[in-house]
Formats: sequence, structure tokens, C-alpha cells
Amino acid sequence: MISAGQLRAARALLGIDQRKLADLCGLSVPTIQRMEASDGVIRGNVDSLMKLIEALSAAGIELIGEGATSQSGGRGVRLKG
Repeated sequence: MISAGQLRAARALLGIDQRKLADLCGLSVPTIQRMEASDGVIRGNVDSLMKLIEALSAAGIELIGEGATSQSGGRGVRLKG
């Protein structure tokens, strides 16, 4: 779904801190911190993950899944054009 690296990269692209991201998606700061500290794909409550992904999408982030079209062929994020 989304990896910890993608989450950190998305937040960096948006220029926001963990507190702002927590506010945008209605999650707690410790939840965001735990997600970012995960190894690989973030595991957790499906509702929380959906809130996170929806908030990132609304902010203009496009998540690139494994095997999806991208220059390097790996996971990533990009701003929607």
C-alpha cells in the first residue's frame, strides 16, 4: 500500500512536519511517527491507512506502487501534475 519511505518522501515534498500531517488526516502524531519508523510497507489499522492515503492524495501526492510506471520501476511518490 504505502511504505515508510514513501510516507517520509511525501511529507518532504509537501514541506510539512508530522504534526501537520496528523492534522490533515485526523490521526495522532505518535501514529504518524510509528508509521514512519516502520520497516518497508506500513502495517496497521486499515481505516488509519486510508485516512493517511486520502489526505496525501488531497494534498497533491501520487503514490507509485511497486511495478507501476515510473522511471526507476520502484516504489515512489510524485506530485500530481
